[in-house]
Amino acid sequence: MTFFESIILGIVEGFTEFLPISSTAHLILTSKLLGLETSNFLKSFEVAIQLGAIASVVVLYFKTFIKDWATNKKIIVAFLPTAIVGAGLYGFIRNTLLSSPLVSVYALLLGGFFIIIFEWLHKEKPSYATNLSEISFKKSFLIGCAQSLAIIPGVSRAAATILGGLALGISRKTIVEFSFLLAAPTMLAATVLDLSKNYTLFTSANWQSLAIGFVTSFVVAIMTIKFLLNFIKTNDFKLFGLYRVLLAITFLFLL
Repeated sequence: MTFFESIILGIVEGFTEFLPISSTAHLILTSKLLGLETSNFLKSFEVAIQLGAIASVVVLYFKTFIKDWATNKKIIVAFLPTAIVGAGLYGFIRNTLLSSPLVSVYALLLGGFFIIIFEWLHKEKPSYATNLSEISFKKSFLIGCAQSLAIIPGVSRAAATILGGLALGISRKTIVEFSFLLAAPTMLAATVLDLSKNYTLFTSANWQSLAIGFVTSFVVAIMTIKFLLNFIKTNDFKLFGLYRVLLAITFLFLL
């Protein structure tokens, strides 16, 4: 992987991680466009590079992680379903789901239609939770169950958690922030699990590529988080759903 390719993938990851459009699918499809061979390193790169974007959450929400232990407990509860599913299906995810671009394309397509339909039907009510403290442990767990669907590339961890939270009666801004926080333990665990099993396969050049992608995704993700928080003040996610459908149709022709 060249310096330029690492930068490109870092930008893609940083921009897509927190939007409901699936960063994993975008990394897989971008790698395909760049002509990168589907190797063990590339699969690990596509997982580990997400930690760069997650680091941006730690920086922006540092005070919450340090001081708000009540929310941290809910994040842990929400993290558990994905931890169990991810660890149990690790081999299937890595060797089957991450190896097939078509899985990502069809998930993008179906997920796009789902987002559009959901947003057409969804109406936020005054009774919705408007603060992280109002999210119960039960709802945290159910949000975590929704997030576990994102083991399928193309589903989108952000989309699953945000739409799941909206369906449970949580305001858009609050569930978006909860999704940001939940990303930290989720992607940290995924990266540690993957690298612990595959780090011996990495060359010094591989580590350098990963470092470049990490830094790039970190910088871009900070801008993306700020963009999304402003975007949701006056918009829903139908536009992202439409984008997913058009992208999927485009790649169905290409693949």
